[in-house]
Amino acid sequence: MATASTKSNKKQKRAKPSPAGGPATSSAELPDVSPDLSQRGWLIASITILIVGAILRLYDLALVPLHHDEGVNGNFLIPLVRNGTYQYNPENYHGPTLYYFAAIIPWLTHLLGGKNFGEAYGLTTFTIRFVPAAFGVGTIALVLLLRKRLGTIGALSAAGLIAISPGAVYLSRYFIHESLYVFFTLAIVVAGLRYYDTAQPVHLTLAAISAALMIATKETWIINGPVLLIALMTTTMYFWLRAKFWRNHKGEGESFSQWARSTLERFGGAVSLTTVVLVALAVFIMVDVLFYSSFFTNYPKGVHDALSTLNMWRHRTTEHWHPWWQYLEWLRQEELPVLLLGGAGALVAVWRSKNRFALFMAQFAFGLVAAYSLVGYKTPWISLNFIVPLAIAGGYALEVFYRKLVEFEQPRLIVAPMALVAVFSGYQTFELNFVHYDDDKYAYVYAHTRRETLAMLDQIDRIAKRKGTGYETGITIVSPDYWPLPWYFRDYKRALFYGQIVPPPTEPIVIGSVAQKDELASTYGGQYELIKSGFADAPEGSYTLRPGVDLLLYVRRDVGR
Repeated sequence: MATASTKSNKKQKRAKPSPAGGPATSSAELPDVSPDLSQRGWLIASITILIVGAILRLYDLALVPLHHDEGVNGNFLIPLVRNGTYQYNPENYHGPTLYYFAAIIPWLTHLLGGKNFGEAYGLTTFTIRFVPAAFGVGTIALVLLLRKRLGTIGALSAAGLIAISPGAVYLSRYFIHESLYVFFTLAIVVAGLRYYDTAQPVHLTLAAISAALMIATKETWIINGPVLLIALMTTTMYFWLRAKFWRNHKGEGESFSQWARSTLERFGGAVSLTTVVLVALAVFIMVDVLFYSSFFTNYPKGVHDALSTLNMWRHRTTEHWHPWWQYLEWLRQEELPVLLLGGAGALVAVWRSKNRFALFMAQFAFGLVAAYSLVGYKTPWISLNFIVPLAIAGGYALEVFYRKLVEFEQPRLIVAPMALVAVFSGYQTFELNFVHYDDDKYAYVYAHTRRETLAMLDQIDRIAKRKGTGYETGITIVSPDYWPLPWYFRDYKRALFYGQIVPPPTEPIVIGSVAQKDELASTYGGQYELIKSGFADAPEGSYTLRPGVDLLLYVRRDVGR
């Protein structure tokens, strides 16, 4: 493995184009190691970034109340954990991988001696959010594996940008599909590169498994997949044409058939490559069938539904509608360092045209931004798809900048801009994730559940404990908007969700909404007492579930406060 010199790189000779039509590269362009960082230093820096990323994602995971969508996802998880039942629903929900991975901890807890369902069984807010948080940390680890393509400073910078990104942290602390989806997408790239470098079939198989899991996670694979392929094809064709032009200029032209033949030889010939591809394809199909068929308990319906979901989602573009530039605006608000560095990395990759991977990742990042921007349906969590490739392109920009500083023998000057980025993003991350996590003035806080909801739940738990009925306490929910309450009432056996006013129940607790206040008073007024929240800005003494939805808590008069 070559080590770049600390002396001026101007003295180094330019490498000739590779036989496979690759780019002309030099050790200054694609260094394996940094001249100022030993292998021990690399390991310490990498572990530090992973630890920081893990702490930010795992610390106090139950602090933020579950979002509406998290509650829905939890509702799918509970029967899977308790009864082993799950069926993919193509009409309104994403793929099955999130639920099966999230069920592992509760199942292990049960096998190791959990005596009942609920918290003792492992169904806690921490354990379900642990899965996307772990995949978020895994994404950082995947980026560190790109050291060969990005250089030491580039890989560390990209991993660091993701580790402290406000959005990457916030969305990895959500029990939603995006963190897994982005991990599997990047895993395709990392495994594919390893196969290209080593020609070992196991890496192509890993890429196939990653692709299958990406598809089994979210139906938006129909966007990420084609953009990934387009970026790969355009990058490959550009560098092949570039190398061909260079060789023709030198009188060393190579035909496409010659290039294809030499490429096949790298992978053991046509028969060997075909065999490896067919095996990988078989594994790909098997993994997707396993997950969508609920491990053959819903076969073939689950597989058929997986194929039909794209047509159903095509008609949902009017929901969560935002203008075409909305993703760029959200990135500007919350991810300015990543956006600027990613843009700089893309410009450098296009302008210098030497690093194939950097050019590929730049196309992938901005190709995704363009593709998703064309769709009217926009939600902030989709931004995680952009943050990761933008951070990788940004890491490349910092690597190139660092190499220029090395030429002038001032490599340590890179510390100041990197520290500035770390402080700026770190502050934003802390404010978003641990202070203003339910303040909808922040882009990522999108129709999120307010912390007042947890205060209402604490009040209900106190009433149930004082009454001595615990999880047997009856709760009637008549508000039409109530998610994610089903998750929080998962252990209350007599929690009933009606979604509308019903005749006076006998249950000790009733939850309605401010919009139903008059009807609640006329129907339940004599039998139930309103328990006010005590929040100064809460209308009618309510508990805000999310913007525009305020809940009222009633307790039967004979129960008291």
